[in-house]
This record gives sequence, C-alpha cells and structure tokens, in this order.
Amino acid sequence: MIVRERALNTFLDLVRVNGPSGGEGPIAAEVLRRLAALGCETRQDGYGNVLAYLPGQGGPPLLLNAHLDCVQPCLGIKPVVEGDVVRSDGTTVLGADDRAGVAAVLEALTSIRESQRPHLPLELIFTLGEESGLLGAKALDCRQLEARWGLALDSHGPVGGCIVSAPWHDVITAVVHGRAAHSGVEPEKGISAIQIAASAIASMPLGRIDAETTANVGKISGGTAGNIVPDRVELLAEARSRDEEKLRRQTSAMVRTLDQAASAAGGRADIKVNRAYNGFNLKDSDPIVARFVATAASLGITPRLQATGGGSDANVFHARGIQVLNLSAGYEDVHTTHEHIKVSELVQLCALVEAMVMV
Repeated sequence: MIVRERALNTFLDLVRVNGPSGGEGPIAAEVLRRLAALGCETRQDGYGNVLAYLPGQGGPPLLLNAHLDCVQPCLGIKPVVEGDVVRSDGTTVLGADDRAGVAAVLEALTSIRESQRPHLPLELIFTLGEESGLLGAKALDCRQLEARWGLALDSHGPVGGCIVSAPWHDVITAVVHGRAAHSGVEPEKGISAIQIAASAIASMPLGRIDAETTANVGKISGGTAGNIVPDRVELLAEARSRDEEKLRRQTSAMVRTLDQAASAAGGRADIKVNRAYNGFNLKDSDPIVARFVATAASLGITPRLQATGGGSDANVFHARGIQVLNLSAGYEDVHTTHEHIKVSELVQLCALVEAMVMV
C-alpha cells in the first residue's frame, strides 16, 4: 500500500539534501543509506553512480532509473506544501526533477517490502551528472546489467505520459578563421570572421525543420576590439532529429553552409561534429510499452505515448541494448524557480512504479 504522507515526507527529505550537478555526494550517500535499509544490495561505480539490486522472481530483471543531480539554483532548497502542491520558497528550483523519481522508487520498494508480494528482480540505477549531459549514464558499464527493459522516471507532465520516441543529437563546434586588419586604416586587407559566421548563420536551416527535426546556433563569440577586423570566431550549434537519416542531412547542411561561407570570403572553418547521444523509437508491441499501457489502465491512469525533442538517461540505455521508457513524473515548470508538483501526482507515480514491478 502506497502511503501518501510517507511518500511526501520522503520527497521533502530528499529535496532538502544538496545535490547539484558535480556535487551529488550528499544525496548519493542518503539514497545509498535508504536503499540498504530496504534490503537492497548497494554499491557505487567509479563515476559515483548509485547502483542497487533487489532479488525477485517471475522474469528478467527490470531496470529502474532516476538521476540524483539538480540544476542550479538548488542549494538549500526549502520546500513549501500548499494544499496538494509542493513548490520551493521561490529562491531555488524545487528539485522534483528528479527527486520525485527517486522518491517514487523508494516508496514503491517500501510498500513492496511491507506487503511481501512477489515482484520482478530489480536493478536500480541512480545516475550523477544527468543535467550536465547524461554524464553518469554514459560512464556506466552496462555490461554489468542483466536487465534488457526498464523505466526512467524523468519526464515532466502528469503521470501517465511516457516517452517512446526521442532524438539523435549532434553537437557542432566550429572555429571560423579570417584575417586581422586595422578596421579604420586598411579594412580591405582583413577577412572578417564575424561576417563569415553571420553569412553562414543567415543561410543555415535553423529552428523547426520538420516535425522530427530541430537545429540551433546557441553560442557565438569572437573578436577583440572595435577597430580590428576579427580573425577568429567560435560557434556552438546543435541538430536533433528522431530520424537518424534526417539528422545526418541536417548536420551536413549546417557544416556545408559554414564551409561555403568561409571559402567564399577567403577564410576557413575548422568544424567538429560530436554525437551527444543516440535516439530511439519504441513500438506499441514492445514488451515494456505493452506492460506500461496495461498497468496504467489497470490503475485508472490514461496512458499517453509521446515523442520528445529532448534527451535523457533512457537514450543512453537504449544505445546499449536496454529498452527504457521515460515516464512522466508529475512535475511542472522544471529548471525554474516556479517548479512544482502535486502530491496526488507523486502518489500516483509511486503506485504506477509499484504495479509495474509486480509479478
């Protein structure tokens, strides 16, 4: 039986523990302590990710995942409960992203332990550095895991949503080289790297490309003084698509546009493309999707199968052969000081996790 007050108190306790990206030590220690008290075998890997195992029966292990870090400002969070809503005092984020996911796993395990009902074997992964680029998940040695299906609890919105399609993501970094000159004496001898970059960006396909594909130039920096034709500009851009071939074409178009603009002006562009993470597309017939749909419906929750333009730890697990659904955890206005969650949504999430792991 999921206990509302216990689940709420666990969540409140967790958000009060500091755990910014890169400083997750206190929250990792707290979660390790709680998992051990629930009878889990616990350890940390070399990166600091918290791993746990709870024996069970009736099938292959199910992976449960949430992340421990929060975006700033997240130090000294003071949660405020107003009726059915929990928010921060307005000076920090609430940290429901992703302490709600952590709390839901802990409450579900507590309920299972009390009821002694049979459940699947569980592999629990609480990652570090998710907000900094899925760093903990990328550092994880998934060869140690037996699970080939699982749940991540790390999407916003009312409980019942789940991500079945997420994008492939390329990061494009470029250094545009021109030639410096005195802008008031002999500007014709210069080649403006800023002008090259501006021309390329103006010609580049950006924004919403189609229903599955987006692109953005997010940062540009360069130049040294107003009276010097700038000889160097740095660009940071990205492209995403839930279709890998569309991503290839979009990334190629952005690179080609930069090269052409630099060549036409007599400069050059040094361009690097790095894959941030791979995407995934799940089908209704995939076992984890079918189990989620049936379980949600049995609890009176309307399942919503959704696509996203963002990434999560689930992307990393998919790339390593583990089909992971990313579930909506009930929180709203994430990454802002207006972040909040309804207690009723948290309780519903706990009940959904518990039902998903039952034999």
